[in-house]
Amino acid sequence: MPPLSGPLNDPSNATDHAERQDALKQAIFLHAGWRSAGTWIWSRLRALDQVTGFYEPLSNVLAELSSADVGASRPTLTSGHPPLAKPYFDEYRPFLHDGSRGVAGYDRRFSTDRFGSIPDREFPALQAYLSTLCQHAASQGSMPAFKFCRSSGRLPWLRDAFPHALHAAVLRNPASQFASGWLLSQQWSNPFFVAAPFRVLGLNQAEPLVREAIGICDVKLPPVPVTSEDAYAMACEQYARTAEGNNAYRAFLALWILSALRMSQGVDLLIDIDRLGQSRDYATTVSAAFAAQSGVSPDLSSARDLVDETRRSASRMTGIDGRAMRAVHSAALRFLKAQNGVDASFAELVREKMVLANELTDAWR
Repeated sequence: MPPLSGPLNDPSNATDHAERQDALKQAIFLHAGWRSAGTWIWSRLRALDQVTGFYEPLSNVLAELSSADVGASRPTLTSGHPPLAKPYFDEYRPFLHDGSRGVAGYDRRFSTDRFGSIPDREFPALQAYLSTLCQHAASQGSMPAFKFCRSSGRLPWLRDAFPHALHAAVLRNPASQFASGWLLSQQWSNPFFVAAPFRVLGLNQAEPLVREAIGICDVKLPPVPVTSEDAYAMACEQYARTAEGNNAYRAFLALWILSALRMSQGVDLLIDIDRLGQSRDYATTVSAAFAAQSGVSPDLSSARDLVDETRRSASRMTGIDGRAMRAVHSAALRFLKAQNGVDASFAELVREKMVLANELTDAWR
């Protein structure tokens, strides 16, 4: 019998297929901010059989993690995170050793984002650590998918160090993203998400770009010196417990616009989380973009309309003069546009986010 003919047996088609496979990215780096819905997107990637999902590989939690702790690392009722089939840190089990704490290769210094123009002295160790996680997943025939909340400042460093990875970034309008963390602080006495921007800005205030953003947004940092990262983090948490609402939002917006600036400097895929929950067509487009660049296609069809949720929670956003935030939104947008190399289409997207933020914060009192 002669061999079957057709596209699957066409040698040129086989060559094209091999070239497409070679062109696919070998890892996914999902760069997100706290309360941006990045965990939900990561959970959809992690649900795929061919993916190994590493949650928050830069989190300070990993410094003290033990095998016995992993099972308890699950979403709480107040987290807003999706149900997970496995604990958050399940994939780190091979890097934990009985009788000791901490993920092998992890260093506490990784947990603070950096906004320098060039990699700092800790970056080679960070690169080696992430490379080890990538290699472990690859040895299992799987694609690593990392969900970061502490990488936006270092995004250009990571993009250059890991060119084989698909670098995707999550952008959510600042009003919705801030409101998610502010309500956790107000209702459940969890100041972490209010404190985080103060901490990151304060620890990076020596960087000219960060100082400029702090000034543009008129942020008042905690009135304490930076003696150590741990001591400053504790001071920021105490400061956040009684922080004036307008100042908390200005600090958040300063970090938000700095992170947006880093996204503008080059990602392979930008995910507009506000659109994702409002348009099935857009959700399909994002899934297809993942597939085209990495070969994996997460199902994003069940995304929630997070903008509508922000509107419905407006009456609970107390302690902030929302109308006063219009001037801060405008200042942050001017800051972004003044930076070299910001693409006009990206600047327009950020402008749309600020317009939406004006609408949403207008109801805050």
